[in-house]
Amino acid sequence: MKHVTENNRVILVSFDGLRTDLIRNDITPNLIRLQRQGVTLDRHRTVYPSETRAAMPSLVTGAVPGRHGMVGNAYLDRTVTPPFYADTADDGLIEALDQASSNSIMGTASLGEILAGNGRTMAVYASNSPGTTRLFHHKARRMGHLSINGHHRPAATSEAYLSDLEKKFGPLPASPDPGIPDLASQSFLTSAALDQICSDAAPDLTVLSFGEPDISSHYCGTGEARTLQALRWCDEQFGRVLDWFETDGRKNGYQIIVVSDHGHVTVKARADVHGALRDAGFKTGVAPSAEVDAIVIPGQVGAVYLADPNERNVTAAASALMAAEWCGPIFTRGRDEVHGIAPGSFARSLAGMEHARAADVLFSFRSDDEFDDFGLMGRTWSDDWPIGFGVHGGLHIKEMTAVCIMAGSKFKSDEVSTVPSGIVDITPTALSLLELKQQFTFDGRVLAEAFSSHQSAPDFEERLFEASSGNFAQTLRHIRCDGTSYVDSAWR
Repeated sequence: MKHVTENNRVILVSFDGLRTDLIRNDITPNLIRLQRQGVTLDRHRTVYPSETRAAMPSLVTGAVPGRHGMVGNAYLDRTVTPPFYADTADDGLIEALDQASSNSIMGTASLGEILAGNGRTMAVYASNSPGTTRLFHHKARRMGHLSINGHHRPAATSEAYLSDLEKKFGPLPASPDPGIPDLASQSFLTSAALDQICSDAAPDLTVLSFGEPDISSHYCGTGEARTLQALRWCDEQFGRVLDWFETDGRKNGYQIIVVSDHGHVTVKARADVHGALRDAGFKTGVAPSAEVDAIVIPGQVGAVYLADPNERNVTAAASALMAAEWCGPIFTRGRDEVHGIAPGSFARSLAGMEHARAADVLFSFRSDDEFDDFGLMGRTWSDDWPIGFGVHGGLHIKEMTAVCIMAGSKFKSDEVSTVPSGIVDITPTALSLLELKQQFTFDGRVLAEAFSSHQSAPDFEERLFEASSGNFAQTLRHIRCDGTSYVDSAWR
């Protein structure tokens, strides 16, 4: 293994829910400034489902949800008795579930664990949900690593450290009401992260995760003025990090990776999942009970868990959904590598979602390529969110497309890469930047084509998969590059 210099470090900055087409001079001049200094990955994809608490675990494990087991923002765990409904927005629940599962809530090692095993440190500063903060490094408390949430005090792994930060930067901000851009916490966390990065105890890898523009997109609209205000504010905070990077960080061996975990599309009409299943004879609910035989997990991702998931029931539920005009791509457990047991469905494994926690019927709401009232492409149906608001979780290309910009001494400058890449590539790449030996098997790869030391780019190939039943037909696009497969998008 190569000798690691003392100053060999990585800063990972996340803009939750940022669409790539909102990176513009009038909104995000600092991200534009970073692009001129580094490499922009133009075909970067998240995982399915395109939800934060499925994607961020994929980022820190280099694995698809079917391997790490965080199969959605919420899921039903039927590996325990009685079955347990888990909402992973709860940081305390994540830690409790990890302890109850013999410290294996995620089925593969995460970035924080790998770093700790190599005598390195990782710090997390996040204004997403407390659960997302914890999922960035779910063993941070045990390993003595720093982790702070921008609103939720109990998520801090060190109360003493948080108190010290409040003496320097004022009290931890309160969460604003829905529809009011979350600005104060972004400033607090940026100050805290920069303070630690510039200290003698600088982490080897620092995560700074802005919860905006995702929050405002959900409650205002993806291109609405308040959402753009929140994005501009986050870009200004990132500008503080970039100022430091340009004056001190780069020459001291720091590398910057900026990402988003998914994009957004806009709700165009309301769907009724419960109604479709009830019309087919199922008794639906949102949590396990003796009166419910089809549990529909709340959220933009369609996840249906059946009390008796035999092939007949799975087929009946899937067929009922396929008959609805709002139903998009749909998955069930595999009959083979492509097709699910329900006619017309894809195998869950085709989307990287074959796991004991995965829903019996998993679907996305139907989407289109029309423009919304803000001039942004991509509209969809929703069972939960009002018309005009931003949502994600599905397989539209604008939900699956994510931001990735990398800059520093090890990267090319002012380049755009058209080689496919994905959020599963971030951990392997970060470990390579830290010159740590790749001791684990990842679904992702090292993004070597972005390194200044590499001149060639890997070959890649696209493949379309199709499935149909009656009037329902769906298509899924896979891309394979250098041994790694990415789900690019899918449509009905």
